[in-house]
Amino acid sequence: MTSVPTTASPALSRLPSLTGLRWIAAMLVFGYHAGTMRIVGQPDAKAVVDWLFTLGLSGVQFFFILSGFVLVWSARDGDRRRDFWRRRLAKIYPNHVLTWAAALLVMWWFADPVVPRAALENLFLVQAWDPTPGYFYSINTVSWSLSCELFFYLCLPLVLPAIRRARSGLLWAVVLAVPLVILALWPGQELVPEGSNWWFTQVFPLVRSTEFWLGVAAAELLRRGHWRGPGLPLASLIFVATWVAAHWIPAEMWAALLSAAYILVIPAAARADVQGRWSPWRHRTLVWLGEVSFAFYLVHVLVMVTVLRLTGRLGVGLPGWSGPLAVLGFLVVNLALAAALHRWVETPMMRRLAPRRRTPPVPAVPGGAAPVAAVPGGAASGDPVSGGLPSTGHLSGPRQVTPSDQGVHGGAAPGAGSTVAGAATRPGALRAGRVGG
Repeated sequence: MTSVPTTASPALSRLPSLTGLRWIAAMLVFGYHAGTMRIVGQPDAKAVVDWLFTLGLSGVQFFFILSGFVLVWSARDGDRRRDFWRRRLAKIYPNHVLTWAAALLVMWWFADPVVPRAALENLFLVQAWDPTPGYFYSINTVSWSLSCELFFYLCLPLVLPAIRRARSGLLWAVVLAVPLVILALWPGQELVPEGSNWWFTQVFPLVRSTEFWLGVAAAELLRRGHWRGPGLPLASLIFVATWVAAHWIPAEMWAALLSAAYILVIPAAARADVQGRWSPWRHRTLVWLGEVSFAFYLVHVLVMVTVLRLTGRLGVGLPGWSGPLAVLGFLVVNLALAAALHRWVETPMMRRLAPRRRTPPVPAVPGGAAPVAAVPGGAASGDPVSGGLPSTGHLSGPRQVTPSDQGVHGGAAPGAGSTVAGAATRPGALRAGRVGG
């Protein structure tokens, strides 16, 4: 248990391990959605998918925590708020607008009804504030989490000066309190009007921001050299043990336990990069996959549901080996589309729309010595969340969600916006509680 040094080499301050971990989280979400769509029909293979990916719906929790961590780690003193907001919009909006339009085109093809209010809320990423069933999961359903992220982006520059001044004891109080707050959401949802408790605990940006602030507090502690936590091997082992043990732990405790496991892994991976220690998540292939994970996230459910509807197989398991092969095919197709979107849309639009970072003046060093850059928190390799958000909500206790609650494509609640990315929910996920959109 050691603290991170207050300086780091610029090459390793980019935190490539966190970029690699983005792909692992995205794959968990992909597997979860493949399970909820019941692509695999062979009982033994389906049981394996269900066991491996039932908790994949917690992936968005990982990304919200990771987003707060990296944005604070990479924040530069003196950076203008409007420049920060412009960079965030340049990162998420081009891909979002393109997939939003693609989802509407698919809905037109299937003659699905489109509610203008739901479509506009989704376009401007304010749908997560609307508790109307079917609206927060409208059009390309996975974009509800971008609606939350947009709120986080708005808040961070306003709060960051206070974060920098806060005592480390207060930051540690945030780290310890957030998992308890998440645990309290399970009984607390009974205070919310019936019909809105799902939206309140799973989607409402104010509630989901607790995970973001958890990452913010941990990053500031690591930045100061005050973080105390296990190294990457032990933190990874704790996470795997928590993931496995959660299958025998009451579902209402899943989110709190996983948030604690995530907040051990993320700073440990960052510290490994800063200190130049070995990390399996820093491999070049994993880093590239992490870089395209945002585009992968935006297209994967849209593509799978569209193909399954065209073939009449949505919610109907494919027999034998055709199910696993179909999942593998979806993985390859979505990855190819994500790579194209990242190269031809996301990257060039970032260059065109985002402002250049302002380089602060380097103070003169007495005696004429060359200045040495002290980089406690350099920019990460891309934004962790807008670089690969999973679409699912974090977990709480057992609560069954009807197709109309999720806004299932072609079967949204009356008056709700039809969704392209809706998917059938497997019984195991219903028992688990939180089901992603």
